[in-house]
Amino acid sequence: MDKEGRKTINQGQEDEMEIYGYNLSRWKLAIVSVGVVCTGGFLLLLLYWLPEWRVKATCIRAAIKDCEVVLLRTTDEFKRWFCAKIRFLSLETHPFSSPKSIVNKVSNGHAVHLTENLPEENRHEMSRYSQTQSQQIRYFTHHSVRYFWDDTLHNFDFLKGLDEGVSCTSIYEKHSAGLTKGMHAYRKLLYGVNEISVKVPSAFKLLIKEVLNPFYIFQLFSVILWTTDEYYYYALAIVVMSVVSIVSSLYSIRKQYIMLHDMVAAHSTVRVSVCRVNEEAEEIFSTDLVPGDVMIIPLNGIVMPCDAVLINGTCIVNESMLTGESVPVTKTNLPNPSVDLKGTGDELYSPEIHRRHTLFCGTTVIQTRFYTGEFVKAIVVRTGYSTSKGQLVRSILYPKPTDFKLYRDAYLFLLCLVAVAGVGFIYTIINNILNEVEVRAIIVESLDIITITVPPALPAALTAGIVYAQRRLKKVGIFCISPQRINICGQLNLVCFDKTGTLTEDGLDLWGIRRVENTRFLLPEENICNEMLVKSQFVACMATCHSLTKIEGVLSGDPLDLKMFEAIGWILEEATEEETALHNRIMPTVVRPPKQLLPESAPAGNQEMELFELPAIYEIGIVRQFPFSSALQRMSVVARVLGDRKMDAYVKGAPEVIASLCKPETVPADFESVLEDYTKQGFRVIALAHRKLEAKLTWHKIQNIARDAIENNMDFMGLIIMQNKLKQETPAVLENLHKANIRTVMVTGDNMLTAVSVARDCGMILPQDKVIIAEALPPRDGKVAKINWHYADSLPQCSNSSAIDSEDIPMKLVHDCLEDPQVTRFHFAMSGKSFAVILEHFQELVPKLMLHGTVFARMAPDQKTQLVEALQNVDYFVGMCGDGANDCGALKKAHGGISLSELEASVASPFTSKTPSISCVPNLIREGRAALMTSFCVFKFMALYSIIQYFSVTLLYSILSNLGDFQFLFIDLAIILVVVFTMSLNPAWKELVAQRPPSGLISGALLFSVLSQIIISIGFQSLGFFWVKEQSWYEIWRPQSDACNTTRSLHWNSSDLYNETEIDSRNIQNYENTTVFFISSFQYLIVAIAFSKGKPFRQPCYKNYSVYTVSVACNSSHHCSCQCPCIYHCGGVRGLVGKMLLVLGPEL
Repeated sequence: MDKEGRKTINQGQEDEMEIYGYNLSRWKLAIVSVGVVCTGGFLLLLLYWLPEWRVKATCIRAAIKDCEVVLLRTTDEFKRWFCAKIRFLSLETHPFSSPKSIVNKVSNGHAVHLTENLPEENRHEMSRYSQTQSQQIRYFTHHSVRYFWDDTLHNFDFLKGLDEGVSCTSIYEKHSAGLTKGMHAYRKLLYGVNEISVKVPSAFKLLIKEVLNPFYIFQLFSVILWTTDEYYYYALAIVVMSVVSIVSSLYSIRKQYIMLHDMVAAHSTVRVSVCRVNEEAEEIFSTDLVPGDVMIIPLNGIVMPCDAVLINGTCIVNESMLTGESVPVTKTNLPNPSVDLKGTGDELYSPEIHRRHTLFCGTTVIQTRFYTGEFVKAIVVRTGYSTSKGQLVRSILYPKPTDFKLYRDAYLFLLCLVAVAGVGFIYTIINNILNEVEVRAIIVESLDIITITVPPALPAALTAGIVYAQRRLKKVGIFCISPQRINICGQLNLVCFDKTGTLTEDGLDLWGIRRVENTRFLLPEENICNEMLVKSQFVACMATCHSLTKIEGVLSGDPLDLKMFEAIGWILEEATEEETALHNRIMPTVVRPPKQLLPESAPAGNQEMELFELPAIYEIGIVRQFPFSSALQRMSVVARVLGDRKMDAYVKGAPEVIASLCKPETVPADFESVLEDYTKQGFRVIALAHRKLEAKLTWHKIQNIARDAIENNMDFMGLIIMQNKLKQETPAVLENLHKANIRTVMVTGDNMLTAVSVARDCGMILPQDKVIIAEALPPRDGKVAKINWHYADSLPQCSNSSAIDSEDIPMKLVHDCLEDPQVTRFHFAMSGKSFAVILEHFQELVPKLMLHGTVFARMAPDQKTQLVEALQNVDYFVGMCGDGANDCGALKKAHGGISLSELEASVASPFTSKTPSISCVPNLIREGRAALMTSFCVFKFMALYSIIQYFSVTLLYSILSNLGDFQFLFIDLAIILVVVFTMSLNPAWKELVAQRPPSGLISGALLFSVLSQIIISIGFQSLGFFWVKEQSWYEIWRPQSDACNTTRSLHWNSSDLYNETEIDSRNIQNYENTTVFFISSFQYLIVAIAFSKGKPFRQPCYKNYSVYTVSVACNSSHHCSCQCPCIYHCGGVRGLVGKMLLVLGPEL
């Protein structure tokens, strides 16, 4: 039964869950109903809060295949429970289920409905889902995703699109023709409506959900109890506060829903054209799209309503919605392996691997380039919440809980308070029974002690500091979409930085070029825009090998490409729609030099011959473009000079990669040393290569050729040297972080030695420190994987002396430098390829390398995420600062991800800085530390407030007394509430310090401070309580008595006081009560000041004028009412004293 009743869904993924099957049990339901009635509805609330208990209390275990309810439990560290009801999707009432067009297969309890001409791959995929006799499909919905019963897996699984298990060949051969209307209707039934629906709940639903929160239920219980005990004013005040809190909470929650709804709903429903099998284009709503539909991309662009892969044409896309990067990206059609030369037909399509061919939902197609008679087409691969945008929205709607030691310790502390309340509960019952108090009073007072010990306002008090910190962050241009992460940022002890655009300036300046002639490097050249080079292959490569395009007449694209193209001074022209319509193929983008750069015309005598033999102008057409791939670290183009028969292939990319694609005899012998020389100086170096293509490669063949067939056997042409300057504030910020003992790590896609050089220039690696490069080699030719260690100062190929023959490197050298400061410090550096090999084959070295690795170069986006995770595994609190492009995964994974993108639309990062500068990092950490310390201070204060009031009431219970209604009101409103919200106002300390705040409440220092304050408070209350009884003037006070002894001096009749006081039926008006009230009131203020910790994480308490003013006001009011009879006899103060049922002793 256990095997049948438990399965795992989403195995190996982030949202992996265990699933259990249950059927509803009538007898269990009857027992629960009786229990609900007997407990006054409390059992129903308990089952509402705990879905596991709810299902187990009302259902019995069943096989998942036949169950009515599923119980889900996450397999992560949080072990959260969810439940969902099994639903049925009927296939009987739909028009596509007619026998003529549908084959009904009944097997193993399933009825399958497919079109006769459906490809076998789709037939197999769609044959998994449905139920036998009734032709129904069983499914449940969890977090906006439908899970269908899959008979082949004997488990529930979500319906996948064309993004998994579909080959690139299959995309063209089986899916490029489109869907029939019957198949479209079938898929729409299964996949549902193509929309990312963020429903804004009604105010009533939100109200019910908010009110049923355990915190407000406890408030309701407390209010009922206080009303029963005749604490009407205090109960009314708490009700008003709760209503204000609920209304403000509802407003903020609904506002967030509306903002998210508006962001998602913008352009979510548009009319699109799709191609049908053997039919013309059909216009439908975007909400009707399903995976497999062939969508026609309109000429004027569109906001993509789904994820789709391009199969025809080219698109210019703005992906800022997903990445935060505003630079337009060129998307080309997916290579067709069946017609590509040397193509690999077995490659599976993946939206992540084939990003340059995939149009993602939510991104904006700005322009399209198309074939006449052939539209720009894309096949829909994912819809709805399965899209990249849908997954981002789901992560916002259903965030993972924040795992932070402070919150875990807070629950433990609350349990301790509950235990203390239990002791008080038992003491109150025993004491009242011994004093023969009536049963009703015993019940009320014993329950009242629980409401005193566990402060209902604790959650609101803890969030105050975070709210204030969020406001202060907003003032310095840092926006936060996950406020709970602010506290965690106070613990950051390592920050990863992207290089380009983060540590260095976003733009690159062209420093110069090093051309190669006769396999030798020429001298550096700075001026490229001249007549001598205008027709060289080197300049032709610079003019064509890029992804630039014109948008509304303005040249735009990658900043590096822009700088390179501007340096040669050429002109780029793109074909207009009218020009393209005149040809049978796509018109190429044309580049040409300005006329003044072209050599002068030949003499007049030979003019006719020159005009006949040479083209009038020098132009190059870009025939085919292979976009830049971060995995391949290169891009290439195929171009043709106007008038030439043969085409040219140009490649641009990382020097090491380009050199490996070239003929060895064309690469200069000193290539490594020249490259090392420039990279050590911090230059960004790009290599160029060229190849003359065979004449047999026609335009049509080029359009279908694989890039591997082009990018080989090249001639090495030289290097472009780009200067990437450090941002002005970078060295100072990194120095501040180092002084604060916060490690800094560089994670970049750039060259290794360039990254090491920049790390030295910005102070991440000190001049005297050594850098050891870990070069990991994967298993090859029967040899096991190994790691070569060498110093970054020398290349391993050139100098054997630089190699380090030691497997102890990650252990011995590092331990030596840690134990002895005189020893030179070591830093490890590695490339993305080495990092991947180490993760796979050298797991035991990963922790040691993570502890001392400083530079990680040539890192792919997913490797950045893996690095953040590896650092977290060795107990670092990791911050990640990037420009938003290619850093999304790492920004989401880090404890504190900060995007420097100017676009707030980037939802990948918890924090977004409007200022593209790393100066936001220290600001965030300072505010995080201040917010964390504020949470500690407020928590300790609220705990002491509970214990002080608990002991006050316990003392008074011993004489069958209690605090009065207005006394509770004064303490909670005039003191506690005001103090809590003012003590959170301390701003962050002006600089970062080496000391870090504690991460949890369970620490020696914190516990000692709390326990010592508890002992002091209890001691003084006990002293005052017993000392007042020893006074000569002490007597059991009655309203008619003149115990104050003030009437003789001020001719004031004590009956005035009696007239202004209420009848004391609960023995509140006595000397013990007044003494305990005054002492405890001063203790609240003293504890608030004692716990308002300032330097080194917050500004000192005396600079927080709000707390100072509140403390002085409360102390003054107490002093005046106690010590100054003339002020006391003022009508207002005298009335207040009377309302509080205080008894004032004679003048001292």
